[in-house]
Amino acid sequence: MTFQNLFTALRAAFPSDLDQTAVETTAPDGQTLRYSWRDLEHASARIANLLASLQLPEGSRVAVQVEKSVEAMVLYLATLRAGYVFLPLNTAYQSGEIEYFVGNAEPAVVVCTPGNFGWVSKIAFTAGTQHVFTLGDDRTGSLLERAAHHAAEHVPAVRGADDLAAILYTSGTTGRSKGAMLTHGNLLSNARVLQDYWGFEPGDVLIHALPIFHVHGLFVAIHAALLNGSKMIWMAKFDPKAVLAAMPRATVFMGVPTLYVRLLAEPGLTKEAAKNMRLFIAGSAPLLIETFTAWQQRTGHTILERYGMSETIMLTSNPYSADARHGGQSERRGSTVGFPLPGVGLRVVDDANRALPVGEIGNIQVQGPNVFKGYWRMPEKTAEEFTADGWFKTGDVGQVDERGYVSIVGRSKDLIISGGYNVYPAEIESAINELPGVAESAVVGVPHPDFGEVGVAVVIARPGAQPEGEAILAALKAQLANFKIPKRCFVATELPRNAMGKVQKNLLRAQYEKLFA
Repeated sequence: MTFQNLFTALRAAFPSDLDQTAVETTAPDGQTLRYSWRDLEHASARIANLLASLQLPEGSRVAVQVEKSVEAMVLYLATLRAGYVFLPLNTAYQSGEIEYFVGNAEPAVVVCTPGNFGWVSKIAFTAGTQHVFTLGDDRTGSLLERAAHHAAEHVPAVRGADDLAAILYTSGTTGRSKGAMLTHGNLLSNARVLQDYWGFEPGDVLIHALPIFHVHGLFVAIHAALLNGSKMIWMAKFDPKAVLAAMPRATVFMGVPTLYVRLLAEPGLTKEAAKNMRLFIAGSAPLLIETFTAWQQRTGHTILERYGMSETIMLTSNPYSADARHGGQSERRGSTVGFPLPGVGLRVVDDANRALPVGEIGNIQVQGPNVFKGYWRMPEKTAEEFTADGWFKTGDVGQVDERGYVSIVGRSKDLIISGGYNVYPAEIESAINELPGVAESAVVGVPHPDFGEVGVAVVIARPGAQPEGEAILAALKAQLANFKIPKRCFVATELPRNAMGKVQKNLLRAQYEKLFA
């Protein structure tokens, strides 16, 4: 059978009764809106027909920087349907960043919020983009006005598994952001594996409270629901009270660790509140063992932690249930990201690319049908990131234990080499987080005249606690080798984070880089 495009595969899973509710959401004015599967079918057809009417060149990019809305999701589906390449952009990006992305990707179409049209259109037209549309989160904008004049039927463009479906720009913690090229085959293979691995079943309902400019919310969550014909309870922004109110009508929730911490702060989070839920999934940043345990105690549910990245979508996952592939292992283990997903190869190697024995920490490399095609217009960078035998270097450092569970220790660029010794920040953070009065910590390496590099710890206190930096360092000395102890420890009110809740260690490094100069 010829591979039909990703949209075709998603649409094939729509329920036979197209008048059932596919998405339920709350409009900015507070009214409840319900979109049927037929609405998704017709609205995506109209926008696909509008895109087709522009007679864009083959492989054209459609760059989108809009607030989260059901219409924004429909625009994604319409782009796939019409055979073009979707390019989601973080809503926090400012003009300098947008200028870089538009200049680098050269999109044929740019869609922005009505309020940003003035400056975004100027950047787009200067870069040679022919078409700029607007899309508001209240169902307004020129995109929908123009699409309304087009037919509600559209034959999806035929695309091969290797054809580009999306470009995702990585967060660019070192140098300029790189555009990861993901194909129809990458996205569909991963969606099908996750549907099976996470036990999706008829009647599942997903609470969607994530942004949709990122792998987690756009691909993992949306594809899971659509491929299962599952209704989504759609939230424009995460609101812990709204999520709690939705739980009795839902079965699955996906979140970043920060969302779980904020839910745990709600007195209404109880076993009773979560009794209808089947599965809680966490990813995009490390989940503290304390959050993992507190969630178990409060709800009776064990969070399933998984691991992925922009270039690969999902790579590993804790088990949903006992599985013969893992000797019947069904335990979701805190501080691990589970097993490589079916079809995914994962190996841990040293800096000379030699395989390391079980339990040893090294560089994580992966391969599989989910691994991206390369970086947009960066052939040298792409070649650099793959080994001679075709494995992708994730840049993550980790280990695999004797039972096959994978643990991520940190990013290779986070590694601190102090006086010739390798120091892994995650190990130190783990020890600091266990100390009384500490809510969370981040350790970064900064230049030092004697040691080359040393660790600096930044600690967030628990409410009501007043830990002291010197006392924290003294406590660590009883637990860790001296070369691992940070040279300084600061107590701060918060850690800098990106939109997905990841701590931005590059900003901490910049803040403290002259500390020992």
